[in-house]
Amino acid sequence: METFDPTELPELLKLYYRRLFPYSQYYRWLNYGGVIKNYFQHREFSFTLKDDIYIRYQSFNNQSDLEKEMQKMNPYKIDIGAVYSHRPNQHNTVKLGAFQAQEKELVFDIDMTDYDDVRRCRSSADICPKCWTLMTMAIRIIDRALKEDFGFKHRLWVYSGRRGVHCWVCDESVRKLSSAVRSGIVEYLSLVKGGQDVKKKVHLSEKIHPFIRKSINIIKKYFEEYALVNQDILENKESWDKILALVPETIHDELQQSFQKSHNSLQRWEHLKKVASRYQNNIKNDKYGPWLEWEIMLQYCFPRLDINVSKGINHLLKSPFSVHPKTGRISVPIDLQKVDQFDPFTVPTISFICRELDAISTNEEEKEENEAESDVKHRTRDYKKTSLAPYVKVFEHFLENLDKSRKGELLKKSDLQKDF
Repeated sequence: METFDPTELPELLKLYYRRLFPYSQYYRWLNYGGVIKNYFQHREFSFTLKDDIYIRYQSFNNQSDLEKEMQKMNPYKIDIGAVYSHRPNQHNTVKLGAFQAQEKELVFDIDMTDYDDVRRCRSSADICPKCWTLMTMAIRIIDRALKEDFGFKHRLWVYSGRRGVHCWVCDESVRKLSSAVRSGIVEYLSLVKGGQDVKKKVHLSEKIHPFIRKSINIIKKYFEEYALVNQDILENKESWDKILALVPETIHDELQQSFQKSHNSLQRWEHLKKVASRYQNNIKNDKYGPWLEWEIMLQYCFPRLDINVSKGINHLLKSPFSVHPKTGRISVPIDLQKVDQFDPFTVPTISFICRELDAISTNEEEKEENEAESDVKHRTRDYKKTSLAPYVKVFEHFLENLDKSRKGELLKKSDLQKDF
């Protein structure tokens, strides 16, 4: 993938919003079949323009309005907010207190910077293939719980364009949830507690909740390769002291000795498991044994959610298909069937897809001009000629399931009405 030059962004965005942004699919998503009157019209969008100029409370009548405004403004970043009681662009005309956020998708934001205390390869905004596994595990753990524990059907996972992932839960009933219920759901999904000063961030009780057991089973599939080989979490005294801080002091000396004799993280982890298990048998206390190793595994691998993003109905979150201004990468949907294969470093940059578009032969362009195709038709074909196409397909698959589910609900309602 070619390098992205941020100075080219203004020109690239013009081309992207004119010919490549998937407006019809995007509108189809946020309009939700037009079932609820003014649902799209009451949705807040915010645009971040060049030089960090931030414009909130944008709203649009329809797809055409949205297109025109995006092509006029060429935003560096697009955020999506709540559906309000009134049109957001008229919020100043509404009497004080009447303008209220009413509905929004339940959203989750998982950012690699929140794992800086447990990843050794990179820090802050940097990511690499060695730590991306944290995001893979996060998607697997959170998505399984949303689907199986809560019964949520429509979950759209999106790469942020730089160092994290977002999830949009779009079921009709979920969009209506209160802030308190959203907080309860995030609380259920949170295990790693405490700021930078807190060393031990995971404390398991003697009764392990099925959610935690299932999460540990997912982590186990990745732990050896991710934590012991790639991150090498027991490589040297500095790194293993961090782990000793998470286990009872009574076994520190024995572990220090065995760690010094061992050659690598894999061997040291096996010693830790043996010592912890023997410790449990000696004191006949359920709190040790697998609990100890599980607490370490969870602290190093369990998803870390930004609670505030999820609980606030009026909280804005970066839109799918927005462009990351620092990396140039498109914020693309992730195929849940291929989570393990998803590679953030192969996600197309705006410069790459614009070059792909430019590479269309003049011959073909002339032909299109002669046929005098409509702009919409022309553009629909445009993104298909670029590396953006497979990601739009993932989005379309998600939309098809939303449509099917909505039709099913409408049929159910009409059947119930017939019964009366």
